[in-house]
Amino acid sequence: MRAYRMTGWGEPPQTTTVPVPAPGPGQILIRVAGCGLCRSDLTMRRIPQSAGTAMGWQMPFTLGHETAGHVAALGAGAEGFTVGEAVALVSPTSCGTCDFCVRGRDSDCAAGLTGRGYGRDGGLASFVLVPGRRDLLRLGDLDPRTAGPLTDAGATAYHAVRRALPRISPGGTVVVIGAGGLGAFAVQFLRALTAASVIAVDPLPARRAYATSVGAHAAEVSTPRLAADAVLDFAGTDETITAGVAAVRPGGAYGLIGSAGGTLRRPWFGNLPRDGEVFTFQGSTIADAREVIALARAGLIRNEVEEFGFDEIGTAYERLAGGTLAGRAVVTVD
Repeated sequence: MRAYRMTGWGEPPQTTTVPVPAPGPGQILIRVAGCGLCRSDLTMRRIPQSAGTAMGWQMPFTLGHETAGHVAALGAGAEGFTVGEAVALVSPTSCGTCDFCVRGRDSDCAAGLTGRGYGRDGGLASFVLVPGRRDLLRLGDLDPRTAGPLTDAGATAYHAVRRALPRISPGGTVVVIGAGGLGAFAVQFLRALTAASVIAVDPLPARRAYATSVGAHAAEVSTPRLAADAVLDFAGTDETITAGVAAVRPGGAYGLIGSAGGTLRRPWFGNLPRDGEVFTFQGSTIADAREVIALARAGLIRNEVEEFGFDEIGTAYERLAGGTLAGRAVVTVD
């Protein structure tokens, strides 16, 4: 089968041919229908061997962690799903047994440093193997060709919104910095779950227009000076961090989700929101992904994607790197 793989540290990925994996006891084989592309895939191309090895990564591996498809085969003893059923794969990896996992905080599990598409074989291939039923989410009537982004872009944005909810008052204001794939999802979740006014911030006109179309009350080129209940930063540059923290009212929250590598300047006192909260995280929980899929099935959110064929993966990544996508890029496989 064809697979788009990282083949060496610091080297660009390439399409190769690898055997179709056979499911062992308890494992489930998925025929991939579509796989979303993520900006973190671009970062993986530059990761040094020392950092990758420290996280447990092994070369080569197939990229892709926003995957959906159909159950193709069940290993001995595998239960809970039937062949042909439409499923999405949980994006972050977790062990299921540590203290974080049993408390429903599986996004904090140490096993999440490596997983499908980041250190192990992911979904940019014809088939992908999962350890068992815990890694699968039923899609029902959702199209698996385009559902993959719900498990990462959607679930990560949902996690951010849920984290900020206690700080958001009815009739308050929330600023979403970065109205791309994750930010546009956050706008929709805020509209569905709060009575706040939502302001989207993005330098690109197409993204501002899309944010407005999915519910933003206003869309700005830069972060406005105001007293916001919460600021969710899906960019993470020095500039957005400084402006975002400054825009939070006392008792509010600033959430850093973007991975652009910016820093929060000091001193802390006088720079942070008084009696407020500053938080950051990576990924989402299995519960987050389930709830996002439920919202999508109910028609309460839109999953805007641009489809690319397997032979167009290079072009799709170029579009992603250039910031010209309004929503999420999805590579359709089957």
